[in-house]
Amino acid sequence: MAQTVNAVVVTEKNAPATVQQIVIPDPGPGEVIVDILTCGVCQTDQHFQQGEVGDNFPYLLGHEATGRVSRTGAGVTSVKEGDKVILNWRAVCGECRACRKGEPKYCFNTHNAEQKMTLTDGTELEAALGIGAFAEKTLVAAGQCTVIDDVPDSANAAVGLLGCGIMAGLGAALNTGEVKRGESVAVIGVGGVGTAAVAGAKLAGATTIIAVDIEDRKLQKAKELGATHTVNSTQADPVEAIREHTGGFGADVVIDAVARPETYRQAFYARDLAGRVILVGVPDPSLTIELPMIELFGRGGALKSSWYGDCLPSRDFPMLVDLYQQGRLDLDAFVTERTTLDKVQEAFDTMNRGDVLRTVVEMAPDTRTTP
Repeated sequence: MAQTVNAVVVTEKNAPATVQQIVIPDPGPGEVIVDILTCGVCQTDQHFQQGEVGDNFPYLLGHEATGRVSRTGAGVTSVKEGDKVILNWRAVCGECRACRKGEPKYCFNTHNAEQKMTLTDGTELEAALGIGAFAEKTLVAAGQCTVIDDVPDSANAAVGLLGCGIMAGLGAALNTGEVKRGESVAVIGVGGVGTAAVAGAKLAGATTIIAVDIEDRKLQKAKELGATHTVNSTQADPVEAIREHTGGFGADVVIDAVARPETYRQAFYARDLAGRVILVGVPDPSLTIELPMIELFGRGGALKSSWYGDCLPSRDFPMLVDLYQQGRLDLDAFVTERTTLDKVQEAFDTMNRGDVLRTVVEMAPDTRTTP
């Protein structure tokens, strides 16, 4: 039987994110219904709101979530009713050219639910990143669920951030950047994703970790999570400062978590010869950059983009949850503020002011709408 629940929807470009009632169909083959417990407020959701991802309005927002499986469709064996899960937007297909090459982290045909959730008038919703977790319940493909039954409820908000932004930052250092023990790393832009990249560099064993930003409070948080040096780029040239902290050579890995031409150019020139530049920030589609080809050739190394931290959720989420539970990865430090479903638009405003690493929406089970 279909269920009607409360969820955050954007009906048209730049319209406010408001709570509306939506209809969740019974799960079909390979699908599950998840009762949402927590969902982080990520910049990507605002990109959907602003029409920067597409124009398939109305959008059901939210994707950085934990939940509990409440119903399963035919053929689902990877999860069962009652399982606590982190949701992900890379449910690998196992059949595309990337999967066949043994690179499922680049899967080009990730699974989402086949059915659409709808408004109460039958209008189909486009779920953000195939998840739509600013909702009391959502419908996803079973492969979008990673079981975390051993995680206490008090940690739901923290581990749920692995579903997107924090994984993107950690993975930019650990997976895409392949940071090695003893290397130097610079991270330009230390919001939630950039600060996670700092934490990832520390986990990987980097001995010099330089955080660059324009706000001292963000730099202080980055220092708490592993940065050995900080640079306020309104007060010093970041390229020169990074070179100064690396013996005059530049960093082995420079991660751009801002994604603007000026920050990418800084990352390009702040790396050592044969160093790696990792772009993990999502650029505005209208932006372009020009670099001298002789510099591209002469510096060698690699220029790479990091999609979702090049993660494989089934592999990386359990590993990172284990590190969190061992006290080696402080995910709690990323949860700056907790709020409720009706305050998502306000949370976007707080995020834009740079006041938080992450705001997390928490769902109260006793407020769920009944069928």
